Amino acid sequence: MEKQTVAYKDEIIALPKEKWQGTTIPMATRSDSYYDLEIQPLDSRGCTISLTKKQAEEEIVHTPEEYDFPDSLYQEHWEKAEAFGIVGEGGELLACIEVCPEEWSNRLMVTELWVSDGLRHRGVGKRLMDKAKEIAADQNRRAIILETQSCNTNAIGFYLHQGFELIGFDTCCYTNNDIGRREVRVNLGYFLHRDARRR
Repeated sequence: MEKQTVAYKDEIIALPKEKWQGTTIPMATRSDSYYDLEIQPLDSRGCTISLTKKQAEEEIVHTPEEYDFPDSLYQEHWEKAEAFGIVGEGGELLACIEVCPEEWSNRLMVTELWVSDGLRHRGVGKRLMDKAKEIAADQNRRAIILETQSCNTNAIGFYLHQGFELIGFDTCCYTNNDIGRREVRVNLGYFLHRDARRR
């Protein structure tokens, strides 16, 4: 039997807001590991924080159905967002990245990054991230920022490989028990100009 391949246009193209706004992104994650966050209480001397990668007892799965606000392109609160992606021959979205400037801090935020299963491990994610880096450089941004989750170790590994580093986390972004759920918001940053300041 002949192996089936996904037919798609390899070119990354602009996804105009008037056509793509509201397009749902099926952002499901599966992982057999997670980053365990431990924070000692803060006192006058400081505190100790550790983030350790651990094997999960069972696969950690998160699907869009869990959330009240599933991922989609051009959400209203990203007023100056731009999206780019790969579109299949039938007009279906196969991969995308959305970026939005955070003007007050002169940073570029990656608000969405998604690659369909059929395009994984083909360098598509890198090419989309290269597009974000190109936009940030053209706009003279000092950094690119994004968020992921402590259970999404595959994404974290990809971002670290792309030159991002840990810049913070939020232990109650999604629920009041994010640490227990192993879904802590992890903030990562890529610095275009290490010594640059907010304009």
